[in-house]
Amino acid sequence: VQLVESGGGLVQPGGSLRLSCAASGFTFSRYPMSWYRQAPGKERELVASIDSAGGSTNVADSVKGRFTISRDNIRNTVYLQMNSLKPEDTAVYYCKAFILLRDYWGQGTQVTVSS
Repeated sequence: VQLVESGGGLVQPGGSLRLSCAASGFTFSRYPMSWYRQAPGKERELVASIDSAGGSTNVADSVKGRFTISRDNIRNTVYLQMNSLKPEDTAVYYCKAFILLRDYWGQGTQVTVSS
């Protein structure tokens, strides 16, 4: 199983970024996927999740209305569209797959929101 995140970077408050997580090594379309984030000195927290078909999503209250999770089961990729970014969104963002009772994580991508 391999998960590779990309799309992070430095953005001004109010800006947007789209994160991607390319998956390989498993049947992507069979499993739900999630995005987590971890800010310095804080615990890793769930940001958004999506079911295997992409028909059901959940997002944390802190990002509701600003972030959207989606997936492309042809390209084996899950996305996190982040709009109206705030400084408190600064964190390392990770995608996660839960496969056969085990968590698999990507290496993370840094998102910094600062003027």
